[in-house]
Amino acid sequence: MNLMFMGEKEPKNDEVPERVEDAAEAAYQSAELKDRLLRLAAEFDNYKKRVAKDLDNSKDVGRSEVISRLLQTVDEFELALDAYKKDDERFKGIALIFSNLMSTLRGFGLSEIEAEGKFDPYRHEIVLTRESDKKEGEILEVVRKGYMLNNVMLRPASVIISKTGTEKQEEKSG
Repeated sequence: MNLMFMGEKEPKNDEVPERVEDAAEAAYQSAELKDRLLRLAAEFDNYKKRVAKDLDNSKDVGRSEVISRLLQTVDEFELALDAYKKDDERFKGIALIFSNLMSTLRGFGLSEIEAEGKFDPYRHEIVLTRESDKKEGEILEVVRKGYMLNNVMLRPASVIISKTGTEKQEEKSG
């Protein structure tokens, strides 16, 4: 027995499936829009990270270019310090300025390349070989200091390394 209230129409059998299909379509569209929104949010997050990384890389490139150009000035400061006697007032002034400059550059990540011991082709540049009593390939003298900026080489250290004499080589092979 079907109870009906006044003014109420009896539902038709074909209206119920349309409502179910509409609800299913709306749920599908909602899920699709949610998925697109999540993908868009993820893409935007990746974009922000990429832009931040590119900005940091640009800053590093800019710093390295400026500091690379300042290395010649650093070399000239060192030559000036070597030219004065240590008790000269001018030496003290130049040494103080040089110390401040190097402190600032170290704050940006500049470090000097070690140039002692064995020659390392990745960090040193040979400008001359000289016969010596030391082992072959040992660094005898640093001609020009090398520098790194945050583990990136700006300039290799220019060095003079030892070589064994031809007489010594013949004795070893004979």
